[in-house]
Amino acid sequence: MPHPLGTQPSKIVAVHLNYPCRAKERGRVPEQPSYFLKPPSSLAGTGDALARPRGCELMAFEGEIALVIGRRAHRVAPERGWEHVAWVTAANDAGAYDLRYADRGSNLRSKGADGFTPIGPRLLDATRVDPAALRLRTWVNGEAVQDADTSDLLFPFGDLVADLSRLVTLEPGDVILTGTPAGASVVSPGDVVEVEVSTLDRVDSSGRLRNPVTEAEHDLAPWGAMPRVDAALRADAWGTPPADDGPALDEDLARDLRALATATLSSQLRKRGLQHMTIDGVRPTDPGAKLVGTAHTLRYLPLREDLFATFGGGMNAQKRAVEELRPGQVLVMDARRDPTAGTIGDILALRAKVRGAAGVVTDGALRDSAAVAALGLPTYYAAEHPAVLGRRHVPWDTGVPIACGGALVQPGDILVGDADGVVVVPPDLATELVADCLEQERQERFIADRVSAGEPIEGLYPLGPAWRAAYQEWLSTLP
Repeated sequence: MPHPLGTQPSKIVAVHLNYPCRAKERGRVPEQPSYFLKPPSSLAGTGDALARPRGCELMAFEGEIALVIGRRAHRVAPERGWEHVAWVTAANDAGAYDLRYADRGSNLRSKGADGFTPIGPRLLDATRVDPAALRLRTWVNGEAVQDADTSDLLFPFGDLVADLSRLVTLEPGDVILTGTPAGASVVSPGDVVEVEVSTLDRVDSSGRLRNPVTEAEHDLAPWGAMPRVDAALRADAWGTPPADDGPALDEDLARDLRALATATLSSQLRKRGLQHMTIDGVRPTDPGAKLVGTAHTLRYLPLREDLFATFGGGMNAQKRAVEELRPGQVLVMDARRDPTAGTIGDILALRAKVRGAAGVVTDGALRDSAAVAALGLPTYYAAEHPAVLGRRHVPWDTGVPIACGGALVQPGDILVGDADGVVVVPPDLATELVADCLEQERQERFIADRVSAGEPIEGLYPLGPAWRAAYQEWLSTLP
């Protein structure tokens, strides 16, 4: 596409890390900026499609602020760097992580494909804006996923110009992509990504750079590097650390647990000295539904307004936890037993169900409770509340040990729930617990039969020596 200034840039320079929130997400804070180049042929405009190469799954977006050089910069000082910027606009530093391995860090194929650098739609006059008072926002399908300002950048814009100009002459029309904040993640064909840059007072705005994601219309020719992904790359692309929730629950064990009452499990756990294995204070949306699955954990911390902008916006820990869910897992949330703000609503609960979740447990409140109940996803919660989590909580991290309803829940623990509540089962005890629980429930069926026939409780409940022979005879009559 033509450059917004009417000329093609000689180069597009992209910064790896520049926002503290993104650096925290990546787990490292660089001492100096680092860069990579994108070819001018990757430029696109608003409305142009971001075409995911066939065979790729990890098409990522990164909302960024683009600087357009207006005056040649060669060995300029940091305090003069901003003087060489003519325009500011929105950009999307898009890429396909599936091809990143092939170019040893240059990102040429993964981020340099045609159309992978849309910018626009309008240019802001750099002389009329404060580079430390700009706001960057990104939406996916209309939902805000990134929101940050430039007040605390690791490397201010003028410093970037000066640093680059020490060795690389910046020519008029050149573009600098200045890094992305937390929340950059993966999109799929059918999604729409929008990016906007504005002044903090919203007086000046680039307008929304809008690009639909499509599937490429042709196969990727096979005579070069082909897409390749693994778990670590997926976690990197999605913007989340890889979750370690242990192995999936064995199907036979899950079936046996589903047949047991939580009261029986609680009793057997108590006999083993485990007294605090119930998640207290929660109730089910459907008392008739059974919950069995392994725990994937999410921790909320008390609200701090100065931290919510960093940890609460975009692809925060709450949304990442839902996107990390694997079939058969239970999303377990530690909300500090605070029922005065929602911890999940109908949209994220629906997403959890679509991803194959076995259920949801929170010791906080449930939003959109009627809609969540109608999903048919076993859900346990402490209260209903209309407020969003930002009223009381900061979504902090996932895949860590948490406290939920007074119980310590580790990733991979087994959760069993029924009308009585939810019990936490240590995976290494599950098989022997099932055997003992089945025996206990057989005895209780026998005892119930005798009580119905008019027998007194003494010596019968719990089953005493005088009734053992009758119990064995009764067992022999069972199918």
